[in-house]
Parts: sequence; C-alpha cells; structure tokens
Amino acid sequence: MSSVRMSGAGSVGAGSADGAAYPWLVADVGGTNARFALVEGPGATPTHLGTLASRDHAGLAEAAATYLAEHAEGMRPGAACLAVAGPVVGGRFRLTNADWAPDTAERVGVHLGIAQVEVINDFEALALALPHLGEADLRPVGGRELPIRDGSAPLAVLGPGTGLGVAGLIPTPSGWVPLPGEGGQVDVPAGTDREVEVMRLLRAEQGAANAEFLLSGDGLARLYRLLATIHGHRVEPLTAAEISVRRDKLCVETIEMFCALLGAFAGNAALTLGARGGVHLGGGILPRIADVLESSDFRRRFEAKPRVEEYVQAIPTALIVHPNPALVGATARLAQTLIPSPLELV
Repeated sequence: MSSVRMSGAGSVGAGSADGAAYPWLVADVGGTNARFALVEGPGATPTHLGTLASRDHAGLAEAAATYLAEHAEGMRPGAACLAVAGPVVGGRFRLTNADWAPDTAERVGVHLGIAQVEVINDFEALALALPHLGEADLRPVGGRELPIRDGSAPLAVLGPGTGLGVAGLIPTPSGWVPLPGEGGQVDVPAGTDREVEVMRLLRAEQGAANAEFLLSGDGLARLYRLLATIHGHRVEPLTAAEISVRRDKLCVETIEMFCALLGAFAGNAALTLGARGGVHLGGGILPRIADVLESSDFRRRFEAKPRVEEYVQAIPTALIVHPNPALVGATARLAQTLIPSPLELV
C-alpha cells in the first residue's frame, strides 16, 4: 500500500499517493488585494482568477470562502496553498499590512472544508515560482543578462508593494528550498547626505528607519512628503500611483531616490543570501515604473559595495513581469508537497 510523507508548516490532513484531488486552490494575499485561482490538473496553469479587496473581509478564510462562492462554479478544492504578505511560523500567520487578527492554517482549512491547507509567506511563493518563469516573464535591469536558474547558485527575490518582501531560493541535491524572512524590516540603506536627512526625519517620525517605511506603496508617498519637508515645500498628499506618473521636480526626485535606495537594498540582499544566480524584482509597484527603473541609479547602487564590487557586478538583476507569479509559486509548492516522488512511496 502506498502512503505519502507530508511536509510543510500549516499542512492539515493526509494525502494519497496521487496527491490531493483537484482542483487545488491557490492565493496571493496582500494588505490591499487578495488574488485567488484554481489549478484543475497536473501541470495546469492557474485559472478562474478572482481578485478581492482584503479590507472587505474579516480574514483569510472569509476571503477565500467569498472567492469560492463567486468564482469556483461549484468546484470543491482538494487542497490549498495560500501565500500571505506576512510572517508564517508553524502554521500561524499574520498579515502585516491589514487589520486581520492572527490566524492559523488549520482554522482556514476547517472554515473552508478543505482537508489540506498550507499558508506560506508571499515572497516564499515568489521564490518558488522563479524556476518556472520563462524568458518572457523577466525583464533584465541594468544591462545585465537574465538570472541563471539552473540550480547552480542561490537566487533572491524582493520587491515593494503594500509592504516590502524578501526571500531566497537555495539549490540542494533534492531540489530548490525557499528561504522566507522579514527582510523588509531592516534599516534603510542610506548612502548619500540627502538620504541620511530623509532617514533622520523618518526615525523621528516613526521611531525607526525600516526599509519598508520608504520602499513600499505607502513608503513612496512618505518619501515624497519627507523630501518636501527637507525642501521646505508644502505639498498635497499624493498616492504612489500619482507620484509614479507625474513629472514635476519633486516627484522625479522621489522616484529617483526610491530606485537608488532599492538598488542599495537589493545589493545588500544579494550579498546576504549569496544570490549569485540573480536577484529578481517583484511587487506591484515596479512594473509601473519599469522604464524609469532601468534608467535610474538602481544598478549603480546595487554594485556600489566597496571591496566586493566584482562579486556583485557578476550578479544579474531582472524585473518579474509575469502577472501572477505568486500563484505559480503556490502551485509549485502544492506539487512539491502533495505529489510524491518515487523515493517517497513505501
């Protein structure tokens, strides 16, 4: 008789030798939007895409239930992998930038009536997606080649959205292993006098100078306001989307500093993770400013690491342009967890 060794924080229930019954439910849940989809068979692309406003629901289970009622057309998922923008430890999770109470994968599974539910960090899902992205899903940044995803070197993925996410992907003899974390909460990598001024104001206002306070959607708006303060200007609040498209002097300076700080931050992540295979840029903001990012100081600041310039110069950087990469990663996680390899059959 066959059995499957299940693994992964937050797994509930047991599978069969063929994995859980299709369809599978996958999700990418942030502080602003919750995106859901169904995977209807082995190797299938996520379909039945649905996007809900996170704030309109009491929690992850409730948002998923609404999606299933509105988009699943009577289908009952056999398993789920739900990627959330926040820390996940032992099946317990908390959405960092939403007013949802801390929750557990087990409660979500019970609420939905799905026996096997795993909740993972959203950038862990992005990391798991990297080996499955094609050349058309990536845009090189800084004149470098596309990242190498052949299993010969670690990879990194990071990016600003509602928050700032970071994760690694480590090659091992048995396959890729994701390395999630809360890297967006490190200090701002200020490298110029003006950036130090911004960091000083940020620390006075927030009590800390976390990178996420500037390198995120709200962070871009905050950076605009802090630069206005430094210049002695009184300005109306602008959203990240408004700042991204306006071309007045202050908006241009804000976007340029945002890209420069992101480059320094990405270089730090590359060094910390040893991501010689490449650094991938995700999140919802960068695709809207892709041309500006390419012509900005991003790559120069990425490489500006005294004593290890040659090391970082050899690391490619690329923007992820796939529309739903975290759903690809959540699907890959389910396939990795639920479908046994020959060695797992006993």
